[in-house]
Amino acid sequence: MKILVTGGLGFIGSHTVVELQNEGFEVIVVDNLSNTSLSVLDGIQNITGIVPAFEQLDLRDKQKVSDFFNRHTDIEGVIHFAASKAVGESVGNPLLYYENNINSLVYLLQELKELPESNFIFSSSCTVYGQAEKMPITENASIQPAMSPYGNTKQIGEEIITDTAKVTNINAILLRYFNPIGAHPTAEIGELPLGVPQNLVPFITQTGFGLRAELSVYGDDYPTPDGTAVRDYIHVVDLAKAHVIALKRLLDKKNLEKVETFNLGTGTGSSVLEVIQSFEKVSGQKLPYKIVARREGDVTSAYANTDKANNVLGWKAESTLDEAMASAWKWEQKVRS
Repeated sequence: MKILVTGGLGFIGSHTVVELQNEGFEVIVVDNLSNTSLSVLDGIQNITGIVPAFEQLDLRDKQKVSDFFNRHTDIEGVIHFAASKAVGESVGNPLLYYENNINSLVYLLQELKELPESNFIFSSSCTVYGQAEKMPITENASIQPAMSPYGNTKQIGEEIITDTAKVTNINAILLRYFNPIGAHPTAEIGELPLGVPQNLVPFITQTGFGLRAELSVYGDDYPTPDGTAVRDYIHVVDLAKAHVIALKRLLDKKNLEKVETFNLGTGTGSSVLEVIQSFEKVSGQKLPYKIVARREGDVTSAYANTDKANNVLGWKAESTLDEAMASAWKWEQKVRS
């Protein structure tokens, strides 16, 4: 059974390719290599023993997307990761984000609606909730005005999929991630941001390795137990496994609605200082950091209510924060050695 994974050489995509192959799926990856490299294919092969089929393809090129589907007529499911994903960058360059994240989605759906039936897993985000009124956040929490163009592309993307599914043979699951961290336990693949990391954990591990002088903690005056912002950090391997379970749900026609939505998190909120303490525990070293002013666009707290994912989807995060952090540190040490 052939599954298309867009953005399949990225951080979450590559881990999901591994889990799909482990479950016996035939995977074809498309990626434009804008934020990754071909070496990730080697890492995937080293874990699973299988090199996935790969095509370098820019999904913003409508004709090339059409050509791809004309050549691959036996794709039974699509997991769509390909997108730009840095909140700060999206504020400075909104049109790049609207082109990358919206155009590519529309061109994919235009091809999928021509098929007798289609199964689509969408990589969404807890950013759609903004600063939710209640913790933990359920799937029924109201969608708040987006705080960045990035967050807006995820909201618009969900709406486009929902509108399209109503009038086509497309069935979809929207997976709203909280904060993915960590790396595969083999340290063959992991998170390797190009340039200065936008996310907390790669910045911590790079600082721990000496690549960065110190970590900036944005604000210690939030209304949280220790004053720093709280997030739900989920091990990327747990997250990847959820995509396989969601895909099987659609393939087995277990979905109760044309479009279903699930939060993917651990259900536990951790503060920035707690994440730093976790790194210090697993690495055995102190991390240099300083408290600076809050960063625009950051919410105070966001962690998931995972009841629906646990009970309806049948998935549960298994790794602890320390385990995820240890895997991230192992990966950092490997790529720098």
